[in-house]
Amino acid sequence: MTVVRRCFAVDLNDDADVIAAYRRWHEPGGPPAAVCAAIRADGVTELQIWLTGDRLFMIMEQDLARAPSVEEKRERDGANPDVAAWDRLMASMQKPLPSHPGQTWVEMERIYALSEQP
Repeated sequence: MTVVRRCFAVDLNDDADVIAAYRRWHEPGGPPAAVCAAIRADGVTELQIWLTGDRLFMIMEQDLARAPSVEEKRERDGANPDVAAWDRLMASMQKPLPSHPGQTWVEMERIYALSEQP
């Protein structure tokens, strides 16, 4: 099994009520079971979302052998009414990063690893 770690960032609308609601939706049992099942079906073995201010940072570990292509994922998620509703709800609380207008959850580039240092 080849597992890769991928990291993403997005901002939330800078509103205390929105941020509190986003936190509540991500408490244990908050996301619909169908959403968690869809994430696992994509080969995701671990997923964490971290928050500072209105910035979100997602760390995802994924088994590449089970990872769908971007097109397959988009099709599958769009055909799943629970996932589509979740995505719309979350998007209503998010705003794109200034560097990526119109896009949420921007994948980040790793530029440093201690393990690679002498």
